[in-house]
Amino acid sequence: MANRLRFSAAAAYRHLRRVDPVIGRLIDEVGPYKPRPGDDPYGQLVRTLLFQQLAGPAASAIMRRWYGFYGDERRTPTPQQILSTRDEDFRACGISRQKTGYLRDLAAHVADGRLPFERLDELSDAEVQEALTAVKGVGEWTAHMMLMFHLGRPDVLPVGDLGVRNGMKVAYGLDEQPTPKEAREIGAKWSPYASVASWYMWQILEIVTPDGKDPFDDFDPP
Repeated sequence: MANRLRFSAAAAYRHLRRVDPVIGRLIDEVGPYKPRPGDDPYGQLVRTLLFQQLAGPAASAIMRRWYGFYGDERRTPTPQQILSTRDEDFRACGISRQKTGYLRDLAAHVADGRLPFERLDELSDAEVQEALTAVKGVGEWTAHMMLMFHLGRPDVLPVGDLGVRNGMKVAYGLDEQPTPKEAREIGAKWSPYASVASWYMWQILEIVTPDGKDPFDDFDPP
C-alpha cells in the first residue's frame, strides 16, 4: 500500500470551502491536509489491540518483550506465530488472557482470509469496517482510524472520536460537545471528503492558544 494521498486534496478543499466556511477558515489557519498514512495496517491493528486500556510506557514495554519473544523487538509477529504461541508464553510477556484471545482471533481472521489485508483496497468502506469489527476487540473507532490513516479513504466521519467532537465544539462555538448523532448532522455536508474535515477538527484543538483564546473568536460561523 503506497504511503501517499489517494484522492485530490485540491478537490477536497474546493468542496469543503463551498459547503462549510468553518472548514475553509481552518484550511487557511492550519495549512494542507497531512494525514501521514501508514503502510502496515496489520502491524497497526496488532499494536492497537495490545495497547488497549494500558498506559503508553507499560504497553510499549510489553510490546517489546512480546515481539522480542519471536526474535525481533521491532517486528510484528506473523499470524502463524501468534497462533502457535502458548498461553503461558503470552502471560510471561505480560499479555492478559483477554488480549491473548483478541490477538489469536485477529491472527485467525488473517490466516483464513476473513480479513484479507492484501485486498482491503478492493473493498468498500462498509466491507472493510465489517471485516475489521468481526475481530474480537476491534470496534467502530478502530475501523474508522484504519480506513482514514492506513487505507486513505476520503469519506470517513468518526463520530465516536472525542477529539473530532471536541473540535466541533470549538470550531462551531457550541456550548457542549455534540453527541455522535449531532456530530453526524454537522458533518453530513462534508461528504465525500469527511475524512479531510474530520482531520481539521483534530487540528483546531492544537491551535487553540495557551491562554485559552480561540483563533476563531473573530469568526462567526453560519
